[in-house]
Formats: sequence, C-alpha cells, structure tokens
Amino acid sequence: MSLDKAILDVVPEPLELTVEHGRLRQFAVAIGETDPIYRDRAAARAAGHPDVLAPPTFLFGLELENSDVFGDLARHGVELGRVLHGEQTFRYHAAVHAGDVLRFQSRYVSAYSKAGGALDFLVRRTEVTRDGNPVAELESVTVIRNAGNPS
Repeated sequence: MSLDKAILDVVPEPLELTVEHGRLRQFAVAIGETDPIYRDRAAARAAGHPDVLAPPTFLFGLELENSDVFGDLARHGVELGRVLHGEQTFRYHAAVHAGDVLRFQSRYVSAYSKAGGALDFLVRRTEVTRDGNPVAELESVTVIRNAGNPS
C-alpha cells in the first residue's frame, strides 16, 4: 500500500523544548563525542560559549523524542515495521546551548515513490527558533517499504 499523500496536509503542533545539561551530556557520550565543550560547562565557557554546546545532530534527536511523527505515519496507514530513516540535513543559523528554550515547527513537504512503487519517501522539514529568531532548519527523509514488495 502506498503512502497516503493526505499526510502532506498534516501540520504538527509546535513543540517548545528546553535544552537540558544532562541530556546534552548523555547525547555526547552516546555519539562518542569527546570534546568537553559538549559535556562540561567550564570547558564550554573557556571556549567562549555561554554554556554547554549542543552537538550538531542533537536537535534531530530532541525533536524525534518529543514529536508524534510515528503516530502521524500510523494514522496514514504506514506499518511502522516498514519504516527506515533515509537521511537528514541541518542548516544552522545560531549555536544551541544548554538552557535554551527552542520552538520546533514541522511540516511534511514532499512525498514521492521510487523503485516502481516499492519505496515511498516522505520529507519532513522543521524550523527551529529561539525567541522568534531562526536557529536551525532540519530536514529528514523517511523511507517506507511498501507491503507486497520484498523486504
């Protein structure tokens, strides 16, 4: 079954999230980041940052943990066991630090098929702001293996 293109009409509620010190440290350890500016406030300040710096891919994880993207997919007939993470891109306008309160506004911007309909691709774009000012633009591509096609 192909992806229901009505998902492009879904506009998720904005998320307002605070970047937490402990979460940044956990993320840095999980990705193997050893630079102390991503874990230690004193090291970050010594490097000229106001607080612990968020690693570049942190915003993707923060949004995914707090959004209902999987619910959106399921409500549009997608069998979640057939979902793969395709790719992600980031465009930063400002650094993100512990204590920042960020607003995430997402939308589904494109859906297309490849491999004779065996694969559907869903593109989700998120604008991240702090106090109304742009911080980052995130884009992710979800790949859906359609039923009836080889796994």
